[in-house]
Amino acid sequence: MKYTNPIIKGFYPDPSVCSANGKYYLVTSTMQYFPGVPVFESENLVNWVQVGNCLTRKSQVELDTVESSAGVFAPTIRFFDGRFYMTTTNSTTRQHFIVWTDDITGQWSEPIIIDQDGIDPSLLFDNGKVYFMSNGCDDFGVSGVVQCEIDIDTGEKLTPSRCIWQGTGGRYLEAPHLYHINDYYYLVAAEGGTEYGHMVTYARGNSPYGPFVNYDKNPVLTNRNLGGFEIQGVGHGDLIQGKDGSWHLIHLGFRQIGQWSPFHHLGRETFLTPVFFGDDGWFSAGKDGTTDAQYEISGDFTQSQRLFYTFDNTSFDLEWLYLRHPNEKNYTIGENKVILKGSDISLDMPLSPTFIGIRQTDFKATITCDIEIDEGEAGITIYMDESHHFDAAIRKTERGIQAVGKLNVGSIKHIANVIELTENHAKLIIISDNYNYNLYVNEADEKHLLGSGQSKYLSSEVACGFTGVIIGLYSYDKDNKSQAVFTNFKCEYEL
Repeated sequence: MKYTNPIIKGFYPDPSVCSANGKYYLVTSTMQYFPGVPVFESENLVNWVQVGNCLTRKSQVELDTVESSAGVFAPTIRFFDGRFYMTTTNSTTRQHFIVWTDDITGQWSEPIIIDQDGIDPSLLFDNGKVYFMSNGCDDFGVSGVVQCEIDIDTGEKLTPSRCIWQGTGGRYLEAPHLYHINDYYYLVAAEGGTEYGHMVTYARGNSPYGPFVNYDKNPVLTNRNLGGFEIQGVGHGDLIQGKDGSWHLIHLGFRQIGQWSPFHHLGRETFLTPVFFGDDGWFSAGKDGTTDAQYEISGDFTQSQRLFYTFDNTSFDLEWLYLRHPNEKNYTIGENKVILKGSDISLDMPLSPTFIGIRQTDFKATITCDIEIDEGEAGITIYMDESHHFDAAIRKTERGIQAVGKLNVGSIKHIANVIELTENHAKLIIISDNYNYNLYVNEADEKHLLGSGQSKYLSSEVACGFTGVIIGLYSYDKDNKSQAVFTNFKCEYEL
């Protein structure tokens, strides 16, 4: 069966994967968004369905003071002795922690703190011991991949943290994972930075502490030299064995907006690339060490392509996101309806505005929603961060009801167009392709252009950061007294 990358589209970066009870489970980073760390389930490594989130309570993670693209970094999921464990780092508090569950679709535990430096933590359960590793400095001031043994129930360190590997010389050594496969311990990591120079490298040794010998053809996977190729930024991989014995790397990558347009705004996405072990125990990956758009995988199934999203066919408990910890009193979820109470926190502030959003997963989209206001302002935002977003909104002013298109790029806050309305409700429409977002208002079956913004100004290359575009619904009112009613939300993609 042939599948197409990415296997999970949109802002789902830093994937980690494990197998349990005949199925596969995957988690990704969420940075400043809440709930944190989505959990996906799959029968075949290609089709994934979200079944939960690891961090669903404020007590599990501090997000109130988290800047954009900070917060929850690079989780790892592992299954051992009937229990799932997820470890991650809050990059703002600089704390590693572990949460666990015996029910993958249920609630996860309160956090267990691990006292070790760095980010991108991982776990290995091996021969009655639990190894905890990250990239940072060890207890003796040596930087690299750092490891200690821990008590998995308490987080207590049982050995000092020691540097076990310093990579192959690439910048930003990160994302370490350790595996015991047959006679060797394989240490897989990322180098080069999570941009166009990203890559997967590895080494192997005879014990969890090495010494580790580098693979002589490192990097084992990278697209850094593929100019004019849509898939870039390949790295941060986790090994997984299929039911048929085949091996694969689940890893991140991104799709740039055009063959010769090196900008990406959908975020870092999740990809699947085959791995091939040789008789000598070393493995290679992909097509001559690169990730391609399509591969063959065993199995009699069809790759699913989700192209239509509404209030009714999505789950507010799973797929929709808030910025940081929301004020729950500002949100009322009904059947085909969301009511948002306006707050005096705007989209331009690094706080928690009244905002609920869903990831954009493909370039070509038509987004519509009916909105009714009594005061203030409400609309649809194409949101990268507080300094980079395009908004189609309706608002009440002293002159009456207006529809407005706003383009926010860095310090430039531009009102592209204002249309006077006769009613306090209208349909807002956003149509996107690889290069542009066009914002419209439709009142009484008449469609008016509110503005156009180029997608590259919402890209990571312009905005910086590690997230991707979120299609958000928001309500703003400096007097904190209005409410907006959103109905008939639709987002339809064209491949």
